Amino acid sequence: MRIVFMGTPEFAVPALEQLVASRNQVCGVYTRPDRSLGRGQHMAVPPLKKVAAGLGLPVFQPASLKDKTAIDQLVALAPDAIVTAAYGQILPPAVLDVPRLGSLNLHPSLLPRYRGPSPVASAILSGDEFTGVTVMLMDAGLDTGPVLAQAQVAIADSDTTAALTGKLARVGAFMLDETLGRWARGEITPRPQDGSSATYSKVIRKEDGEIDWRLPAWDIWRRVRAYQPWPGSFTYLGGRRLNVAEATPLKETVGAGAGEVVLLPGGTFGVGTGDGILVVTRIQLEGKRVMTGAEFLRGQRHLAGIRLPQH
Repeated sequence: MRIVFMGTPEFAVPALEQLVASRNQVCGVYTRPDRSLGRGQHMAVPPLKKVAAGLGLPVFQPASLKDKTAIDQLVALAPDAIVTAAYGQILPPAVLDVPRLGSLNLHPSLLPRYRGPSPVASAILSGDEFTGVTVMLMDAGLDTGPVLAQAQVAIADSDTTAALTGKLARVGAFMLDETLGRWARGEITPRPQDGSSATYSKVIRKEDGEIDWRLPAWDIWRRVRAYQPWPGSFTYLGGRRLNVAEATPLKETVGAGAGEVVLLPGGTFGVGTGDGILVVTRIQLEGKRVMTGAEFLRGQRHLAGIRLPQH
């Protein structure tokens, strides 16, 4: 089967590797253009591009798939199917109409729950016990096409967005490969989504990571996990950014105001919240390495009683 694969981040890599391993003919890999980052303006290469190049696959990076030249190029590849995984663009009808088997998308949620750009973080933020992956047949909407297959994945208390995305990518890669074959053989009847039960995830911004200590400890704990690795969860200490890399809510009640640092048994510390204490287990002061809460406390003897900003 001739496949054009479209994706950009690490999430897309296992799916591409699995399709290649299954002896499909991946005739082209589409990914977003390289972009300049940081003060040095060095070029950041999409993770999928690196892998595709290593596999010897032709890589295409059009700025837009609405351009006639880009569409003509895609038509010339004559794909039987287009497969996408976190590509980052909605495919226009002129692209969706190219392959005879249609365009399939691997989405990291149980659609119609968490359509949109940040489904993994949204599942953690909501305190869900499980999420999953969906293979859907794409239409002109945002994650609105009929479902071809789904698989459920449990969310562990230790899962961050990075860790959970990795799990979903691995499960999704095998499910996508199997579903594509069954779809080509006419063994699947697409199941329309129930739009009335749809929920949407939002674009996560850098400022979302600043901790509001007035929130309950359990809420902040979920945010610490959901915003790892980006934008991170942070507060400020002495005018310097303080990144909370890992934390856990304390079940026992310890009296402390919102944002107030308290010493805890075992040589570590926590921070008072709107309800409960958040124990800080890994932390990083701006310009320093990541360290355990106990290590940080040994170098910050004045920390107890300090009130961190409340956002």
